[in-house]
Amino acid sequence: MVQYCIETNNLTKRFGKKTALKDFTLSIEGGGIHAIVGSNGAGKSTLFRLLLGMATPTSGSASLLGVDSTSLTSEVRGKAGYVNEEHTLPQWMKASEVTDLQRSFYQRWDQNVYDNVIGYFDVDPAQRIGGLSRGERAGLNLSMALAQSPDVLILDEPTLGLDVVAKQSFLEALMFAETDGNATIIYCSHQMEEIERVADKLIVMEKGTLKNNSSPDDFVSRVSYWVANFSGEMPGRDSIPGYLSSKIIDGQHHIMAVDQGLEFGQYLKNNGAETVTQGSVNLERAVNAFLAKNHNRPDSEG
Repeated sequence: MVQYCIETNNLTKRFGKKTALKDFTLSIEGGGIHAIVGSNGAGKSTLFRLLLGMATPTSGSASLLGVDSTSLTSEVRGKAGYVNEEHTLPQWMKASEVTDLQRSFYQRWDQNVYDNVIGYFDVDPAQRIGGLSRGERAGLNLSMALAQSPDVLILDEPTLGLDVVAKQSFLEALMFAETDGNATIIYCSHQMEEIERVADKLIVMEKGTLKNNSSPDDFVSRVSYWVANFSGEMPGRDSIPGYLSSKIIDGQHHIMAVDQGLEFGQYLKNNGAETVTQGSVNLERAVNAFLAKNHNRPDSEG
């Protein structure tokens, strides 16, 4: 049995002078939903293309279900599903015709899974693809991908552009599939409320490198939030241990830091803070602060 369904080792991909992935090493065990987050240009789509054998690495390696991604067999490809943000399907075909075509390609097709998942969406089998809404196309794509009984399913921004109702249906169908099947789901999204709802693991990418691979709760526990009143200037950002971001709101400094314990409050007091209080952090705030630091976004004042 393959220990990791996805594995990369020092994976690097360059496009001319641009480095999309740099020495990227990641191991994903089978089962559960693994969410990938990162700023635009973090390298997520490049990673997926390399894993699926749609591109070749500049150096390093990637494997899917224990097979090097540069030499995937048709059997391995048949065990991997992929749904992208465009939900591209032949516009002239009917929904039932597309489903029949897909079914013919996959020996492990599970009609019960298809029927259960498509039930979350109002898709008329006789409707041509060109007449379906974006949400209906997303539902049809997800239903077909899950009915293939994949060992790995990669979802790249699948709810982008969906309305609230369609997004709710998509997430409910995905959670049904995760509890009812054995597929390992790789879920890429910018929507933290989705990640909080579905993710078992949180993978954070930035500038082509891996920054975190843990449970969402473990990641949030790494980030702390502090409110301090300084009699003078706040210490320089480069000198603050674990500094992520800061804002000035009503004269108070709101500081986010990573991998800092209670001693961080004492550090602030030792460096001019008259009062220090620690606040709570949710996943969205933790991820945003982390990416702001690694993406060199300027801090703001309010």
